[in-house]
Amino acid sequence: KKKQQQHPGGGTDPWPHGAPVGGAPPCLGSCKRRIPLLPFLRFSLRDYGFCMATLLVFCLGSLFYQLSGGPPRFLLDLRQYLGNSTYLDDHGPPPSKVLPFPSQVVYNRVGKCGSRTVVLLLRILSEKHGFNLVTSDIHNKTRLTKNEQMELIKNISTAEQPYLFTRHVHFLNFSRFGGDQPVYINIIRDPVSRFLSNYFFRRFGDWRGEQNHMIRTPSMRQEERYLDINECILENYPECSNPRLFYIIPYFCGQHPRCREPGEWALERAKLNVNENFLLVGILEELEDVLLLLERFLPHYFKGVLSIYKDPEHRKLGNMTVTVRKTVPSPEAVQILYQRMRYEYEFYHYVREQFHLLKRKLGLKSRVSGPPVRPQFFIPTPLETEEPIDDEEQDDEKWLEDIYKR
Repeated sequence: KKKQQQHPGGGTDPWPHGAPVGGAPPCLGSCKRRIPLLPFLRFSLRDYGFCMATLLVFCLGSLFYQLSGGPPRFLLDLRQYLGNSTYLDDHGPPPSKVLPFPSQVVYNRVGKCGSRTVVLLLRILSEKHGFNLVTSDIHNKTRLTKNEQMELIKNISTAEQPYLFTRHVHFLNFSRFGGDQPVYINIIRDPVSRFLSNYFFRRFGDWRGEQNHMIRTPSMRQEERYLDINECILENYPECSNPRLFYIIPYFCGQHPRCREPGEWALERAKLNVNENFLLVGILEELEDVLLLLERFLPHYFKGVLSIYKDPEHRKLGNMTVTVRKTVPSPEAVQILYQRMRYEYEFYHYVREQFHLLKRKLGLKSRVSGPPVRPQFFIPTPLETEEPIDDEEQDDEKWLEDIYKR
């Protein structure tokens, strides 16, 4: 017979081959009673699954936010610097402090919104401050395929830093393609005024040369070139109707096909991008204040820009780009334009209000007090702009060489 195994506490072990599958009954003999440790840590498989699912959702949400872009680090630092107020307080400027220095800035300039003057200033500033000004030879391709977006983002991201890239192009999400999201800046203007400037510029050019428009639009028929602006609007010609009038919002909405369709979706996405990715969106009607804020927020790029802009020699050269032969449409035609561009105006007023709130935050007083006026009958003044107008489709290089390298 096999001998029974001795139990550590004395006597024989009633289960020499191990405890039964269902677990051992209460100890027998001198076996001490075991008390479970930390019973509150016990939980069921259901509870465990719920915790793991919650963790997975949190991780996926965080990853999605990062892939969707999210505000660049510089903007987060700037918001912390400015404080968490809603800008409704009218206190003085914040205490002196060194702001973080973004090494990647993109100016996706909107056509006919003064960008030629800003580019002229950037040429001078890049020489003065030693940053890399990256421009593009492509002036009339704002919408890109996925491959074109990837290629452009790759080219921009590999530029020598610090750089400031400028081109007429709709907003690009660098994070979507694995790149670091740069800081964006831009300038817009009254939508009707922008449209009228573009309309007459395509036909008659500016003061730099009467034949510029012939080179730019050689296929335009004479009857189209001299088409009366009122007839174009009232007779609903394609150039004076949607979607051609839906122009400013796509620069902020992005490359998604729906960004080209006039509507609430594109408008709200444009506002979101302004809040999350743009350091500053100024308005052309207050260009000097725009330059002042750029100098405040981006001193490594724009220090001294206002004094250069106010220099009489620079103003004289800049005035050569003012569009010629502009006329004001009839009140009826302007009212029709205003209705067709209602989304553009909602976006313009939103940007304008944010710009004024930011100025108040920094202690600057706006020239226009009170909320923006939105009358039933609106007549812009396209002939009275503070600033010369840019050419969306013409290369700057040769003209700049003639001016600044003589």
